[in-house]
Amino acid sequence: MDIVYYTVRPGNTLFGIAQFFQTTVNDILRYNNIADANRIYVGETLAIPAGTSQSPRTHIVRPGESLWYISKMYNMTVEDIMDKNNLGNPNVLYPGQILNV
Repeated sequence: MDIVYYTVRPGNTLFGIAQFFQTTVNDILRYNNIADANRIYVGETLAIPAGTSQSPRTHIVRPGESLWYISKMYNMTVEDIMDKNNLGNPNVLYPGQILNV
């Protein structure tokens, strides 16, 4: 199982993070030795057991995200994401754009 490291942002919940990475809250709790699912903190880095789903994954680009940042979230290279999405310019992304990862 691949492990991705994610830094908690304002407004994040374990449920939302689990959905985003297509894993479960229980897996995140277990991998990070967290006893209380309501106690995560902005700036905290979590180990996320990603890729537990067999279905293709997509990522919706958020304001301020770059291909480099997204590639690190999914343990991929920028080139991998560009190839999967037929992107010509790695610097041109739009909030709301859906990427195959």
